[in-house]
Amino acid sequence: MKLVKVMIVLLMGVLLACCSANNEKAAEEAVQSDLDYIREKGTLIVGITDFAPMDYMVNGEWTGFDAEVAKKVAEELGVEIQFVEIDWDSKIFELENRSIDVVWNGMTLTDEVKAAMETGNPYCNNAQVVVMKKERLEGMSEEGLKELKFAVEAGSAGQGAAEANGFEFISVATQADTLLEVSAGTSDASIIDLLMAGAMIGEGSSYADLSYGFELTKEEYGIGCRKGSDLTAFINDEFRKLYDDGSLYEIAKQFGVQESLLPQ
Repeated sequence: MKLVKVMIVLLMGVLLACCSANNEKAAEEAVQSDLDYIREKGTLIVGITDFAPMDYMVNGEWTGFDAEVAKKVAEELGVEIQFVEIDWDSKIFELENRSIDVVWNGMTLTDEVKAAMETGNPYCNNAQVVVMKKERLEGMSEEGLKELKFAVEAGSAGQGAAEANGFEFISVATQADTLLEVSAGTSDASIIDLLMAGAMIGEGSSYADLSYGFELTKEEYGIGCRKGSDLTAFINDEFRKLYDDGSLYEIAKQFGVQESLLPQ
């Protein structure tokens, strides 16, 4: 019986030591600077979706307004940059799980986003607009929108606009997928970012038969990091530097978003 008691005491001691070690590790991770963590691993991991003109692929490389500015920030940090396509509806989990370090993809600064992330200063104006076949849009009224079936990106500001207006909708993986839905006729319309609509539909694009109208919301873009992250302040500072020396405007002009750019 004494031997059993001794073994129980020893086992409890081992368990307490393990718990203490785990708690110390968790506490260390909690207080570690995000900037130090990123510099230590040597990579800034940016969570994105395929979303022209902000982040999109050309010849196997990610480019776009957000992508090019993110590259400048990584360069100033002295680390490599890695772009990771994420499920937009899981962006908060991806941050907290450290699968990514920052969400940087034309993200609307909603109340939900601000509550869940450390968000940066707004850098672009945007709106949520309705996209549909050109000939159908021309005769459409605001009241008529309520009769349509929409496609929206899951977890996006477009979905929020659909919910706020009481529209019938289906959720798909990306904003680009909503355009496929409309083009194929499986949805009557979609709700996407104005900046994306300006870049991806209309004459000279792959969706020449689509057009947009009916601004449903006014909004601003910002980046999002983990709560309490010092990376946010660093990115804000870099935005200010790039704005002051004119680089931000030149990058914006390259991707046709200069009119939406906000002072930093």
